[in-house]
Amino acid sequence: MFDRDRTVIGRHVRNSFKEGELVKDSVSAKFAHTAQDEKTYQVTRYNLDVVISVGYRVKSPIATEFRRWATSKLRDYLLKGYAINENLLKEQKNQIKNLEQEINRIQEEADRTQRTLTEGFLSIITSYSKSFKLLNQYDSEELSIEGLNENIIYVIDPGEVRKAIQQLKSNLIQKGEATELFGNEKDKSFEGILGSISQTAFGEPAYPTVEQQAAQLLYSIIKGHAFSDGNKRIGSFLFVWFLEQNNFHLNSQGQQKINENTLVSIALAVAQSAPDQRELIKQLIINLIKE
Repeated sequence: MFDRDRTVIGRHVRNSFKEGELVKDSVSAKFAHTAQDEKTYQVTRYNLDVVISVGYRVKSPIATEFRRWATSKLRDYLLKGYAINENLLKEQKNQIKNLEQEINRIQEEADRTQRTLTEGFLSIITSYSKSFKLLNQYDSEELSIEGLNENIIYVIDPGEVRKAIQQLKSNLIQKGEATELFGNEKDKSFEGILGSISQTAFGEPAYPTVEQQAAQLLYSIIKGHAFSDGNKRIGSFLFVWFLEQNNFHLNSQGQQKINENTLVSIALAVAQSAPDQRELIKQLIINLIKE
């Protein structure tokens, strides 16, 4: 470095530490290096502060040229408050020119497509306005459960529910998507879940609307793990089945309120939710199916 051998440079580096000009731990670090003999050695690397310090200490034509250059830059900083890298400035001017050309091209393209984009944005906002509203209410925990349907046509019948589960099980086994463990009740907890749907509190139904009963049914089956296998699938199936029994599965346009993708998303959201999110998740389900 600076046309001087390792011994000279090393002496100047040690002197800079010894005289307190530099703090060794702040300007150096050790790195593992594998040499040609395939042995690993610890090699000390120094930062730019050390290079500058050595440049001001060592005696050689190159070091003298370095000091002249460094002094001129330091003078600029002291007198002007800045120093100019001519080569970098020239390169940046070219980059700016290229950037301006690219911006102009993008602007021209944007002018041609702006109308289409605007129409597309408006279409998305219109089509998914309910979704955006629900997401905002979910984040702020302000989901509303007002204006629900109290006209419950179908009351949960444990015998009919179990029959429906067996039909689902047979269908899935035929497709190779389930085993005999599917739908097997582990204990009496499923009976309790079904009973909770139509239970009363102080003489009034605990869940007096179709939406509340459907949400309770889905949430309790998935979270209750009453079956040896298939809790999410059974909960999702009975959720949709219960809505159909109450003629509440279609929206005002005659379309399914809950499509396949939405059903999967809801089931996974329930399964992965924390216990303290119970009411919030149920309120979200209610808002997805209410009119």
